[in-house]
Amino acid sequence: MLQVTNLVVDHGKLRALWDVSLRVGKGERVGLLGANGAGKSTTLGAVLGIYRAASGSIHFNDAPITGRGVAANVAAGIALVPEGRRLFPEMSVSENLQMGAFPPSARPRLAAQLDRVYALFPILAERRSQSAGTLSGGQQQMVAIGRALMASPSLMLLDEPFLGVAPVVVEQVMASLRQISDLGVTIVLVEQNIHRALEFVQRAYVIENGRTVLEGDQTTLTQDPQFTSKFLGLE
Repeated sequence: MLQVTNLVVDHGKLRALWDVSLRVGKGERVGLLGANGAGKSTTLGAVLGIYRAASGSIHFNDAPITGRGVAANVAAGIALVPEGRRLFPEMSVSENLQMGAFPPSARPRLAAQLDRVYALFPILAERRSQSAGTLSGGQQQMVAIGRALMASPSLMLLDEPFLGVAPVVVEQVMASLRQISDLGVTIVLVEQNIHRALEFVQRAYVIENGRTVLEGDQTTLTQDPQFTSKFLGLE
């Protein structure tokens, strides 16, 4: 479904990605792991079209999307749940969710998609008229995920979805993400907590200093001395 090849991205005069490559199959749950500043969020932003590639290529469903804008990529089925959630705090839960249905193809299904999100996160149905900024961190994350679902994406990019979320709520959110995955939505997850990420994803790529340096499933990575030393603190 998604193929990123030798991706290079600059932020002004700063090179954020030097050489990132990855492949994600339809229906997979794939992680992007690495330290802060490694380039994980930039990779997601480049896939969505927020950042333009200096070189390299991005293909989605076998079509080249390198350099294509955000609106076109969202309409094609790519959705991002950004780090920090980026909600409209003064707007209600319902209004925030409806903002996710801005692609013309999604608008006729707005009511059905709202029902789908409320079924996935019943607490949001109870608080649909409440200002999003007054919700707990975990409930705000549910709104952010629900907003991304409103456009019926086939690929969901999640950037630190458990940051600032209470541990008991993390389990609820992770269970909901598994339900979303079971419905056929492909997921790419950026997560600082390596153990938590490996519980959820089927495969992961490790990005270091803007480069892809390792790839594998949980067993492969946890048996790699380079990975265990750097990311698990094991010698």
